Amino acid sequence: MKVYFSHGKESGPWGTKIKRLAKIAEQKGCGIESIDYSGMMDPDLRVGRLLQVLTEDPGNIVLVGSSMGGYVSLVASEKVAVRAVFLMAPALHMPGYESHQHHSLSPQIEIVHGWADDVIPTEHSIRYAKQACCTLHLIRGDHSLNSSLEMVAELFDQFLDRVM
Repeated sequence: MKVYFSHGKESGPWGTKIKRLAKIAEQKGCGIESIDYSGMMDPDLRVGRLLQVLTEDPGNIVLVGSSMGGYVSLVASEKVAVRAVFLMAPALHMPGYESHQHHSLSPQIEIVHGWADDVIPTEHSIRYAKQACCTLHLIRGDHSLNSSLEMVAELFDQFLDRVM
């Protein structure tokens, strides 16, 4: 299984969360790749970049995205069949983003969102989770979720166990 990470608008491909979650994926024997979207501010151009990478490397895929990277991962999962999608404070239902209705091909989607997020309203994740009937974890934390990193890591570890 290979795990593809998509970072948020302001972060990079090997930020704190991605490093921590990549370590968990590696310990479980997964291949990992973190896509570098530096300099690409348009979320839909990022979707195109991820889709290009995925078509070059088809297989048993898990997508992981944070913030804008959550949007990117979810939209990509509408076009490519992936095993699972793990989203952290995903930028869903945001003005200026092309897609607002999401119909992922993935049978397994989980979302983690911080109650104190002042960038992406928690209501956006609640709305999507209700529509998709997917698992939603609302936890203590802000948009970055860095103050709750160990909880996010634990949820990701359990998520990978379920999808492997």
